[in-house]
Amino acid sequence: MPRYKLTIEYDGAPFVGWQRQDNGASVQGALEDAARAFCGESVAVAGAGRTDAGVHARGQVAHIDLARERPTDTIRDALNFHLKPHPVSVVAVEPVAADFHARFSAIGRRYLYRILNRRAPPALGRGQVWHVGPALDADAMARAARVLVGHHDFNSFRSAACQAASSLKTLDRLDVTRAGDEIGVEAAARSFLHNQVRILVGTLRLVGEGKWTADNVTAALAARDRTRAGPTAPPDGLCLVEVTYGSAANGRHQAEDASDGE
Repeated sequence: MPRYKLTIEYDGAPFVGWQRQDNGASVQGALEDAARAFCGESVAVAGAGRTDAGVHARGQVAHIDLARERPTDTIRDALNFHLKPHPVSVVAVEPVAADFHARFSAIGRRYLYRILNRRAPPALGRGQVWHVGPALDADAMARAARVLVGHHDFNSFRSAACQAASSLKTLDRLDVTRAGDEIGVEAAARSFLHNQVRILVGTLRLVGEGKWTADNVTAALAARDRTRAGPTAPPDGLCLVEVTYGSAANGRHQAEDASDGE
């Protein structure tokens, strides 16, 4: 059976998350329904990561197996036709080797969290940013973020519902930048714990408000206790920007525990 890699973007607001569930519409479910309408067969869609309810993506990756080969443009256009009116778009389709796996072959994931930092609420992009009215010190947030980069036990920065076997992760990047009224927090790693990015952002907000310092963040990391870190930021501002892959098609033995989701 030919295998195809899909690059997908979506607005996560109307969904219960990426993963198909019984309690509401999911991105995975919308894609599987569209694939069934297109080719008349039951198609399983395997994603690179399980984003939570309300989390967006502009670079989610998935793979599907079809009964026979079809032109990639035909697959893309047919899926998008049947995805209407869901806010989901298949941006690109490409053939891949049979041992490619969207989740297990991934060697990197990059998220961007957007904070709108001004008194006035957003009229445009509502649901795409976290609106924080009080002024935040982005430079202080950036300095505090540096203590979190590297290989650490991030137990303080994962949800109680996280199912990962280990809380040891390597955070490759955690950059905080300001452009006008918007603060962006960009996080990159091979894989993430459940809610890790949102808890990191919620913690950095405390620093931006002057309530915490970088030393407090260091202490929270060392505590390995969820109650010692900051609150979980809302899902609105979080977007899965990119999933990267190495030259080897089969990454089952390359990745850290990738059972994470944001």
